[in-house]
Parts: sequence; structure tokens; C-alpha cells
Amino acid sequence: MLLLGYSLALLASFYLLALVCDRYFVLSLDKISEKLKMNSDMAGATLMAVGSSAPELFVSIIALFKPGQEALGAGTIVGSALFNVLVIIGASAMVRKAFIAWQPIIRDLSFYTLSIILLIISFWDGRITLMEASLFLLLYVIYVFAVMKWKKILPYKDENKDPIDAVEEGLKKESKKKTFIAHFLNGIKYILDFIFPKEKHYWMAFLLSIVFIAGLSWVLVESAVEIAHILNIPAVIIGLTILAAGTSVPDLMSSIIVARQGRGGMAISNAIGSNIFDILIGLGLPWVIVTIGGKIVPVATENLNSSIILLFATVLSVLFFLMAKKWRIGRFAGIGLVSIYILYLTWTILQAI
Repeated sequence: MLLLGYSLALLASFYLLALVCDRYFVLSLDKISEKLKMNSDMAGATLMAVGSSAPELFVSIIALFKPGQEALGAGTIVGSALFNVLVIIGASAMVRKAFIAWQPIIRDLSFYTLSIILLIISFWDGRITLMEASLFLLLYVIYVFAVMKWKKILPYKDENKDPIDAVEEGLKKESKKKTFIAHFLNGIKYILDFIFPKEKHYWMAFLLSIVFIAGLSWVLVESAVEIAHILNIPAVIIGLTILAAGTSVPDLMSSIIVARQGRGGMAISNAIGSNIFDILIGLGLPWVIVTIGGKIVPVATENLNSSIILLFATVLSVLFFLMAKKWRIGRFAGIGLVSIYILYLTWTILQAI
């Protein structure tokens, strides 16, 4: 009975996180980017990444302050990164064939590769120091600077709309498609619409969204830990699988929407950009917060090293595949990527049994 209760709490939290992120957090970030006069690359690499990766960031922060569960956040980030590369890129390709501008992909894959290398080096001895944590934040600052200057180094043409604008338009169209479940859940949406301020009060919506995301992330961590205890499996395995997939739901929804609009390149760039944010900020920021007082963060590497190596292998595979296909990705490749994730998931679960 307890298992059922925690499982329902987990599912409800996933749904509410996706709802809050898509309907309020991302849209408030859109207004903030307009106010700050940020270009599309800058907004996509920073604000949209923050919007879609906020659940992973808060799960990572909360897990670090829960004694004995420090690796849960790292497991969620690593598992989410695998989900993004294999499932989100795969699903986007299955929805519609895409041609990708190689210039931003080379930029993002290069920084993504550096992020994974930094992750491998930091996990090598099973402990994170302040110096190592600070390098994650420094690399993200360099990445944002590179995004701002990349068009001058390697000129390329933007897709027609800003990432956040495309997602907002897609969400409005998706909301018109009524299903039985959608009608059943409409009550929750009406309640949230009543709680959250109108669009013009976007700063208030932004702050309230953070409160909701933090609270829901706490419920996720608590539920995941209790489920792990009941099933007698390491909590990090729950992070690598259930939490990783669940917290990536906003990314998946956003990417499928823009892929349907014929912007598959945008969907792929968003997935990779979110991974960079997940690793460098989602892990780096919580680690800096904890280690700044001189504390060392332990990492349970026995359940993470193989996933990180697989993550590195998938990056190289995606890069070589795109180069071989002349920067085009279609349905067959999408099915292959999703199949690899299913195999990985099966292998991870069998390890825990």
C-alpha cells in the first residue's frame, strides 16, 4: 500500500512539474528574455535551458542535503542526459525528418563532450571538491560566451522562430486537442491558472514557479527514496531511470512540438543544450553550495561510471552519424536511438535486481 501511495505521489509530481514548467515558468522566461533584449541563441542556451532543466537542478540540490542520498541527484542528471540524447533526439527524428545546421551542433557537442570529460575526471576518485565544482560553473560561463559570439566565428542561419516562441505556439495548438485524460485533468489546470498571476506579471509568475518546482522536486526526491527502500534497490538507480525520465518530460514535450513544426534542428539543439546545463549547472551549482564551506561531496561511482561512459559513447555516435548523413536525421535513426535507450534501461534495471 505504501508503494502505491509513493508511486502515485511520484506520478502526480511529474505531471505537475511538466505543467508548471511549460505553462508558467518557460513563458515567464520568454517575457524576461524580451525585457533583457536577448537574442535567440542566448535565450535558447540560457533561459530555455533553465526552464526545461529546472526539475533536475532542484532534485540535485535537494538530494545533496539529504544524508546518504548525495548520489541521487547525480544519477538523475546522468540518466536525464542519456534520456535527452537518445529519447528526445530519437523521438524528434521519428516525428519529422530534420536537416540540422552543423555550426551550432558542433559548438554544443564540443562543449557537451568537455562537460562529460570534466564529469569523468571529477568522479574518478569518488569525491567532489570546491575546485572541481567551480570548474563546472566556469565552463558554463565560457559556453554562454561562445553562444553569444559563435555566429561571428561560424556564420549560420537561424530557424524561423525563437525556441521559446515556437514552444509557446505549439503548446497553444496542443491544448486544443481534447482527450478524456485532458478533460479529467482540466480541473488542476484551472486551479493553477487561478493561483498564478496573469501574463503581464511575469516576474511574479517566475518566482512562484520556482517555489512550485522546488516543492515538487522535494516530493520527487522523498518519494523516490522511499520507493528505493521498499524495493531494496540503490536510490541512484531510481535516479538513473525513473527520476531521469520523469524530470525530462518538459524537454520531451517541447522538442516534439517544435519537431512537428518542421524545426527538428531546434529540437536537437535544445536537447543537447539542456544536457550542458544539467551537467555544468545542475551538478556544479549544488556542489559549489555544499563544498564552499570546505565539505567534500561523496559520489557513489559504482552505479554511475558505466552510464557516464555510455553517455560519452552516445555523443560520439550522434556526431559521427550526423556527419555521415550530411547533417540529416530521420525516422530510422530515431527508432535506433530510442531502442538503445530501452536496452540501457533494461540493463540498468537488471543490475538492480
